[in-house]
Amino acid sequence: MANKFNFNTIGLFTTDNASMVAFYRDIMGFETDWNGKDPDVRMQLGNMWLIMFPRTAFEQMTGWEYSYPKGMNGTVELAFHVPTFSDVDEEYARVTALGAKSVFAPQTMPWGQRTCYIADPEGNLIEIHSFTKD
Repeated sequence: MANKFNFNTIGLFTTDNASMVAFYRDIMGFETDWNGKDPDVRMQLGNMWLIMFPRTAFEQMTGWEYSYPKGMNGTVELAFHVPTFSDVDEEYARVTALGAKSVFAPQTMPWGQRTCYIADPEGNLIEIHSFTKD
C-alpha cells in the first residue's frame, strides 16, 4: 500500500491565539481568515500550513493533561529557508524591527549555513536560514 502522507502542516498549542495570529500574520507573512473567536486557527504561507489550538481546549478534547515548556521553547524550531545569505540578514532586520524577539543574530556556521533565530510571542524558536552565498 502506498504512503498517503503529505507533510505540509505544523500545529502549535497556544495560550493566546490573538497574539500568535498577529505575529505570524503581521511579521511572518502568513494569511488567515481567522475570525478572532473560534478556537482553531488555520494560516497559510505558500504551500505550508500553520494551525493553532488553545492548550486548554486540546486537553479538554483529548482528556489528557500535558506539560508545556515555560519561557523559550528549546524543544522544536520552525525553519524558514530564504534564497541567499543576504536575505537572512535582511529578513532578520525586518522581523526584529517589527517586534520579533531576537535570539541569535545572523552568523555563518562552519558547515556553510547562514542562520539566525527569533522567537514568537510564546517562545517557539524560528530559524531563518540559507545555504547559498550571494
